[in-house]
Parts: sequence; structure tokens; C-alpha cells
Amino acid sequence: MTPRPLSEPAIFPTTSWLAGRSRAARWGSLLIGTALLALSAHIAVPFWPVPMSMQTLVVLLIGFAMGARLGGATVLAYFVEGAIGLPVFHGGGGIAYFAGPTGGYLIGFLPAVMLVGALAERGATRSLLRTAAAALLGDVLIFACGLTWLAIIVGPAKSLAFGLMPFLPAEAVKLALAIAIAPLLRRGRG
Repeated sequence: MTPRPLSEPAIFPTTSWLAGRSRAARWGSLLIGTALLALSAHIAVPFWPVPMSMQTLVVLLIGFAMGARLGGATVLAYFVEGAIGLPVFHGGGGIAYFAGPTGGYLIGFLPAVMLVGALAERGATRSLLRTAAAALLGDVLIFACGLTWLAIIVGPAKSLAFGLMPFLPAEAVKLALAIAIAPLLRRGRG
């Protein structure tokens, strides 16, 4: 294995489709990813029983498209944007947002994007079954983090009743979209 040049930032993957691209392209991808996350936080598609935000879909697609390291760096940059007060979260911005009822779901974006990205780097999008498994595992991580935090705030029974059950139909739709779109993202990788 050839070591990475010292000038190569550790946050950018060397095995993803961006490996042969310039630093500007990688930074641009990171900024586009944070913009998509912010936009997806503010998109609410009417759905029953609760409106469907598009954030979990975008997190999964960032992982599939960017890989573990750049996807993780993108989510961390998004967190920083929100923590300093930029209105990138559904309810606005600010560090206190992480302590609210949706803070656990936000935190879950990081392990989810990194897992999906790592699986994509290892060929998860080459078969429908592996793509579905990667997307499902990423979604489960987001909800595991979110429900754990929500259970601390409102108790386990209420966290399941209000933090999982109403979202299952919408998540099924988003998982189907992620599974359909992910192989298209592979075409952009080298």
C-alpha cells in the first residue's frame, strides 16, 4: 500500500471517486454536501402521520457518494455550521439544538454516513442486496442514536411511540429512494 502524500489532508479519502480530483473539487463536494443537508432539513414533504424531512435520505446518499472520510467530514462541517448559529437545522441553529429532542438523530448522522461510506467504498452499491443492507444499517444507526437520546429525555416508551413509529412509513420511502439512487452515484467513482 502506498502511503498518502504528506500534503493530502486526512479527511479526504484516497479510495473514493474524488481521489483523483483536485483539493478544490473535494472542498466543493464538502460544501455542496453541507448545503444539501441544510436544504433537506427544511424540506418537509406532506406524509402521514407526520411530515417527511429528507435529511436521512441525504445522509445516506452522501455516504454512498463521498465515502466514509469525506462523508464524515461533510457531516462534521454541517454540525459546525449549525453549532455556530447558521440556520441549517430544521428548527434553526445553535449549539443548544444538539441537546433538544432531535439532537440524538443529528449525532446519528455521523456514524451512519461513515458506515454507509465505508460499505460503499467496499462495493456495497454493486448489488441490490448489499445496497439495501448498507442503507438500512445507516438508517438504523441514525434512529438508534436518536431514540437513545430521546429515551433519556422522555422515557423509552414515549421515545418509541413518538420518535420511531410515526416515521416508519416515511423511512421506508426514503430507504427505497436511497437504494434506487445509490448505484447511480457509483458511476461517478473511479
